[in-house]
Amino acid sequence: MKRTLVIGDIHGGYKALLQVLERAKVTPNDTLIFLGDYVDGWSESAQTIQHLIELSKTNNCIFILGNHDLWCRRWLELGASNPVWEENGGKATKESYLKSGYLTNEDHKSFFKNLKDYYIDENNRLFIHAGYTSIHGVEKEEYESNYYFDRTLWEMALVMDKRVKEDSLLFPKRLKHYTEIYIGHTPTINFNQSQPMNALTVWNIDTGAAFTGKLSILDIHSKEFWQSDSLPQIYPNERGRN
Repeated sequence: MKRTLVIGDIHGGYKALLQVLERAKVTPNDTLIFLGDYVDGWSESAQTIQHLIELSKTNNCIFILGNHDLWCRRWLELGASNPVWEENGGKATKESYLKSGYLTNEDHKSFFKNLKDYYIDENNRLFIHAGYTSIHGVEKEEYESNYYFDRTLWEMALVMDKRVKEDSLLFPKRLKHYTEIYIGHTPTINFNQSQPMNALTVWNIDTGAAFTGKLSILDIHSKEFWQSDSLPQIYPNERGRN
């Protein structure tokens, strides 16, 4: 059976990635869509990227660009760093690259270079790291940075959820362009939820793996999902982005 599985923010949690892929019983028949933020947080960012590169050789993989990946890409390509990045997990990513020997690996640079801003599938489902603000859809977004940083799309969906139906005049115009929208970036643990959340047509798959939460995989057809153990359990001697 062929499945399409969407995966939330990993944040250097390589062991959590291996665990949740095993729990979901991922096979080469599965299409895997990753929502970004592969690095920054736990100690194995470089190992995470290497595994994703290997995974792309056996599976149809789609990799979305997250804000942390954007920062890491600038560092790998240009040597450019900044205090905001380092304070938000970048320091751990630097250390993982320096210790692992992947710092000068061209495959890693190519991986980051080829990350997509967003992906729209054949059934008009949108996959994006953070969000967008244009009422005309993601393709008409004026500010590219919203792809990686916007939280208003999710906040709007939460506020409007259960209050309007899709045929209502009040239904947000931003959401009418796509059958479903899958995002990461804003951890569900911020809302006291440890599992993927749904509001209107938006699905949030970031279940807080960067912090005290788990890494999640969701089947976009059945909506069945699988989770790793909490990341502090997997990395008991580390603090992640706490």
